[in-house]
Amino acid sequence: MRPGSLILGIDPGISITGYGFVADLGDRITLVDYGAIVIPRKLSMPERLRKLYQELTAIIEGQRPDEAAVEKLFLAKNVRAALTLGQARGVALLAAANYNIPVYEYTPLEIKQAIVGYGRAPKRQVQLALKMLLELDTVPEPEDAADAIAVALCHLSSRRMREITAEERLT
Repeated sequence: MRPGSLILGIDPGISITGYGFVADLGDRITLVDYGAIVIPRKLSMPERLRKLYQELTAIIEGQRPDEAAVEKLFLAKNVRAALTLGQARGVALLAAANYNIPVYEYTPLEIKQAIVGYGRAPKRQVQLALKMLLELDTVPEPEDAADAIAVALCHLSSRRMREITAEERLT
């Protein structure tokens, strides 16, 4: 992937979906934009999914990312929560796929490992690491947006490792 590529990270949720855009400038990584899509709980499930899709597609159209990374469903408190989260993930995957954006998926363990070096790090530690890594003045908020930024950074780290490994095989 060329320097200057824009990566969209998504932390899917049916009530709050975090998103974050990071640019790979080759010698450094910069935070371009981030935020959270908040879906009113009063809406029916189909309406919530449609609203999430509309918001995600507007964000994608506004930034035109080169790649997207989405947090994988790793575990959920109960089956109902897992199914609901799965629906939100499906919407995120569909939104990116409809723009022919390559999508990569990472578990929370992989994300925390890439950002903090410890797969069971608390969310606050991840937020503080993001502040330091991206040289931000403040910790990214809300948590869902910080998680999405971490997903995007995890993807960049993973991609760079794949590129280094491929180069080593060629030499």
